[in-house]
Amino acid sequence: MDRNRKTRLLTQLKSAIADLPPRLKVIAKYIIDNPGDFGMDPIRVSAEKIGVSPNSLVRMAQKMGFDGFEPFRDPFRHALVTEREDLMGVDWIAQLDNGDNLARTQAQLARNEVNIVSRSLRMMTQERIGDALRCLTEARNCYVTATRSSYAMAYYFHYVGRMALPGLQLIPRHMGSAVDELFGADERDCLVAITFAPYSAETIQSLRYARRKGTRLIVISDSEVIAPQIDPDVVFPVTTQSHHYFGCYGGAMAVLECLLGHLVALGGEEAQRRIADYEATREDTGAYYKAARIPRIRD
Repeated sequence: MDRNRKTRLLTQLKSAIADLPPRLKVIAKYIIDNPGDFGMDPIRVSAEKIGVSPNSLVRMAQKMGFDGFEPFRDPFRHALVTEREDLMGVDWIAQLDNGDNLARTQAQLARNEVNIVSRSLRMMTQERIGDALRCLTEARNCYVTATRSSYAMAYYFHYVGRMALPGLQLIPRHMGSAVDELFGADERDCLVAITFAPYSAETIQSLRYARRKGTRLIVISDSEVIAPQIDPDVVFPVTTQSHHYFGCYGGAMAVLECLLGHLVALGGEEAQRRIADYEATREDTGAYYKAARIPRIRD
């Protein structure tokens, strides 16, 4: 397991750190203290945080028996994703049931979240995924729309998805109407709409308008039948049942993130290159906060 590989590497670093050259010693200490950041950051970012050159990180990787930086970083990166959580069961929820009122409430809420994510992903069938991907990748333009609380999900889907699918557009822009943005849409285009009960009148209007123009429709909703005169090409039904006054959107987010994963996989090397270019641009323009540099250590 990747988590075990990461643990073994950290143990090796701790054992070897005393005998390393000064620069590699600084790198080893940073990795031991910040394994999560090291697993996530590109080589340039890690080098800047540590205060060394990228070549020093390559030397560190080779010192630890790896061919290059990426194989060295991989165990830390993969350990951030718990790939075997399902095999660990939900005993931790049962333990909460035996606690005080706060613990029992957390158990109830956590169990509900696990259930809605599982059910939503189970209803995300291979046939629905295939149909949706064809709509998305074959479209001249693909629009994404939502309102109110659903808008946050549409924004995220667009923010990430446009790196794999450049024709993705979030509507409405600014203070306009989604219908205004769909004026030139036709059968060559696609509209992704996210809406949950009580359904947004504006989203329903956009879906009907797009359908009249022959635009293909993908809907993420808590029902396969949200209103007459829509008839989507693909519906991803999700569960939003909650124990409080507002819907739980964990299941919807899981479905959207799986769709994003499929888009990136389909995009292949071109999508990976585009994502890397986006990240490089953000770094170069100072989009991300960077802590003060650690003073460089002379060899």
